[in-house]
Amino acid sequence: MTEDEKPAASPETPANPENDLASRFPTAYTILFCLIVLVAALTWIIPAGQYERAMNEEVGREVAVPGTYETVDPNPQGFVDVMLAPTAGFYDPDSYVANAIDVALFVLFLGGFLGVMNATGAIDTGIRSAMRHLKGHEIWMIPILMVLFALGGTTYGMAEETLAFYAILIPVILAAGYDAVTGVAIILIGAGIGVLGSTINPFATVIAANAAGIPFTDGIVLRFILLIGGLLICIGYVMRYAHRVKTDPSRSVVAKQWAAHKKLFLKDGDEEIHSANLTTTQIIALIIFALTFAVMIWGVSSQGWWMARMGALFFGAAIVIGIVARLGEKKLTGSFVDGARDLLGVALVVGLARGIVVIMEQGMIADTILHSAETSLGGLPELAFINLMFWIEVGMSFFVPSSSGLAVLSMPILAPLADFANVGRDLVVTAYQSANGLVNLINPTFAVVVGGLAIGRVSYDRWLAFIWPLLLILTVFISVIISVGTLL
Repeated sequence: MTEDEKPAASPETPANPENDLASRFPTAYTILFCLIVLVAALTWIIPAGQYERAMNEEVGREVAVPGTYETVDPNPQGFVDVMLAPTAGFYDPDSYVANAIDVALFVLFLGGFLGVMNATGAIDTGIRSAMRHLKGHEIWMIPILMVLFALGGTTYGMAEETLAFYAILIPVILAAGYDAVTGVAIILIGAGIGVLGSTINPFATVIAANAAGIPFTDGIVLRFILLIGGLLICIGYVMRYAHRVKTDPSRSVVAKQWAAHKKLFLKDGDEEIHSANLTTTQIIALIIFALTFAVMIWGVSSQGWWMARMGALFFGAAIVIGIVARLGEKKLTGSFVDGARDLLGVALVVGLARGIVVIMEQGMIADTILHSAETSLGGLPELAFINLMFWIEVGMSFFVPSSSGLAVLSMPILAPLADFANVGRDLVVTAYQSANGLVNLINPTFAVVVGGLAIGRVSYDRWLAFIWPLLLILTVFISVIISVGTLL
């Protein structure tokens, strides 16, 4: 069959797979840069203001002092500031203080690690072997993996660490007959619902509770209900979508990219699944591969590791795998550089996303927005107070995607207002973390979202097309839970 005879509308054989990865919707780079411009424009409209800050030993950083807000001289962000924002997203060009440079470098080291691993052929062969053993039961990968990611989210705020899993999981999901969106959803929604229902997450619940002046265990039962209920909703939603896509690939939200995704992630296709056999060298490489991720999770959850040490771990593991697989110096270094190049776009997205926050901070409008929220909540009845609190935190989460950053910014100001509305401060903490977790499933200013979508080759508009019904369901569920919690 010639190229002209191929059915262009088929999800399996688009006329030009490479071009079909593109979307008429703007790329993540354009979206983020437009948001930088928008926030810069807001610094000319929204009055500048600041709260006084005082050191909070329990939180370990400075927090806003209630009742101290005052307007300050404006610092509107102009053309030069907008042009500097992507660089400032990585590090402060004046003080050289790091912003998101550590995350970007981690992404590059991760890409290099995956490049070396791919050079061994172990991942492709392992996928074929796994699919041979899972034949007919592939759907159960979804709940198992989503529970594991949710556990990471609820216990230690698993977020940036998930970027390491996309390139591994998506080929498995595609080989099982699902689409790339299913793979992205398992990771992003799985970890995201865990953060939304944080129980002992030190970067959300613990910091927020300390800033609110209460023990982090206050309200933990309600958060467990949010976690378990939300996880069941999300698992059911993703499994239903995956089943529908496997039954009829044309119903995938990325149906036009189906063949292109397979070409990118499965390399040689999946026609040899039944004859796949791992060599001894490949088995050893896969063991090192798995141990690397186990060590990463251990280091982050119990040893205080962050991006630099995780990057060093993947760098060292790449060298070990290259030696074990006898790749040779040239192939090892070449594979590492090629793998890092594949994720260069993701690293750039990280800096752009952080640049939005930098513009807002330099324009000194964050505290003004917070002060407006403080004024709006005064004197409201219980149910109106807690639901408006939730929506205020939703709005602020778009500008401050960091769970710890939003907690430190908003909780010292907003939590004390609960006393006047006869609402427990623990409910304010729950409203904050559920709002932040919900928004960070789609937040274009959150590097984890745009980075994960970039690795999965899923455009932002296709992700919104997939997730918007789930967002509505979760919003209603959260509102019901916090409202009932307020009445009890």
